[in-house]
Amino acid sequence: MRQAAINRKTAETDIDLTLRLDGVGSYEIDTGVGFLDHMLTLFARHGRFDLTVVCRGDVEVDDHHSVEDIGIALGEAFAEAMGDKRGIRRYGDTILPMDEALVLTAVDFSGRAYLDCRLDFETEKIGTFDTELVEEFWAAFVRTAACSLHIRKLAGKNSHHISEAAFKSAARTFREAVEIDPDFADEIPSTKGVL
Repeated sequence: MRQAAINRKTAETDIDLTLRLDGVGSYEIDTGVGFLDHMLTLFARHGRFDLTVVCRGDVEVDDHHSVEDIGIALGEAFAEAMGDKRGIRRYGDTILPMDEALVLTAVDFSGRAYLDCRLDFETEKIGTFDTELVEEFWAAFVRTAACSLHIRKLAGKNSHHISEAAFKSAARTFREAVEIDPDFADEIPSTKGVL
């Protein structure tokens, strides 16, 4: 079964996270950051990943440490759950609309970490949440998941819609990429023989 349990404890955060790649989209999310709870709920449902996240962070400072460290933990969980990546499709891409917002995501679980995030938010805040933390989350994720991730806003003005489209699009993109390809189930999807 392709799953992982990550426990990450620092002076700033204490995180327990579990992930099952071949899930049904069940979730229990309590990060202490309301907007991130919303985004991770959407991520689990649209990716059909079973995800639990509990974080106790120093949100009295701000949301940065919790958001970044949860991104790190989620990336670690993806890497662990995929193992040697035997049989995965490796690549995925999605263009997803959310009202006036349109976001493209594309991923390669290549073993190399790279993020190109171009969401260009119209506002600095979504409620009390700093919009710059969306990119911080994905930057942390790609470092530990060891993937190349491109996120592009193709249209959109409402910052909530743009962020929501990005998380939903990423979820569907990741689902496609980590899916086992039955025609190549016993192969590593690389000419190098390792990812």
